Amino acid sequence: MSFLEDKCSLFPLTSQQEIDGFSCGDSDLDEFFTRDCFAYAKELLGKTYCYKLDECTKKVVCAFTLANAGVRVSDLPNARKKKIESKVPHIKSLKDYPAVLLARLGVSKDFRSLGIGSDVIEFVKLWLLDPYNKTGCRFLIVDAYNC
Repeated sequence: MSFLEDKCSLFPLTSQQEIDGFSCGDSDLDEFFTRDCFAYAKELLGKTYCYKLDECTKKVVCAFTLANAGVRVSDLPNARKKKIESKVPHIKSLKDYPAVLLARLGVSKDFRSLGIGSDVIEFVKLWLLDPYNKTGCRFLIVDAYNC
């Protein structure tokens, strides 16, 4: 079992008060989660979620933003292109495939080294494979760096 699964719950991030005190140690990400993500949501550019501790729901463990994106097959190396195209019936082959972009991901400095970033990626992957997936796409793009 993972830390997030055992000790946390997922919430959409809807107000600045919900994320007060959160810091992942990267000023750009901190500013995005405490201020900019609300404008992104309003303009339908991305939706931000956070995991909070069950025992103290004011404590944000991590936050992440999902957005719509696409995979342009012509931009991929041949090996990756063949892998994607082999999983899709040829009559449905497209030049671009819809995807979900994991655009921002920050883990609180207080919860580092618990594998939380990997757990979020795994959660989003499983969320996309769920039969009730509202996005209707099977690809996940992770735009991330380790700080």
